[in-house]
Amino acid sequence: MSESEAPEPDQPAGAEEATGAKLFERWDVTGIEYDDPSTERYITVTPVEHTMGRHAGKQFQKSEISIVERLINRLMQTDENTGKKQQATRIVRNAFDLIAERTEESPVQVLVSAVENAAPREETVRLKYGGISVPQAVDVAPQRRVDQALKFIAEGTHSASFKSPTDAHEALAEQLTGAANYDVQTYAVNQKEEKERVAAAAR
Repeated sequence: MSESEAPEPDQPAGAEEATGAKLFERWDVTGIEYDDPSTERYITVTPVEHTMGRHAGKQFQKSEISIVERLINRLMQTDENTGKKQQATRIVRNAFDLIAERTEESPVQVLVSAVENAAPREETVRLKYGGISVPQAVDVAPQRRVDQALKFIAEGTHSASFKSPTDAHEALAEQLTGAANYDVQTYAVNQKEEKERVAAAAR
């Protein structure tokens, strides 16, 4: 038998299912477009929304897990939701359904665009000169930009839904669609603009 006629090696069981896996068994994670090349390597998109904390033991390993799981983890970082992973996952799943219904776009793409638009490029640090504290503008590292964007989105969701008739998944959907469209009325984009405005004054 010639090399061209050699049989293909057997694929491991479940290989086809793995390549066709979808987030929440609904959303395709392939073909995602990135507009910001600086944060692209830190926004990982996978169909796995719960990695059981496998990234927790290594520094900066957080950038290897899905941006969706990072959003879920961020939503848990409040007094009321601490440790409630299933509840936070349900909020994100329902928000994605709402986004798809309202925009007719992939909610995963909306999330990526929202993170890119809500990521501040400049911030301030305080330097001390002879006992005098002076603000100084600095560039933000790409990984911190993603961290800050997720923080702003989670804070905006919490403030809009806490002690409010607005459900958490509705608040999250509004935050993501607003940030994806760069609406300055959205909490996440507003916080980014505020940080950059303060940094511009401290140059």
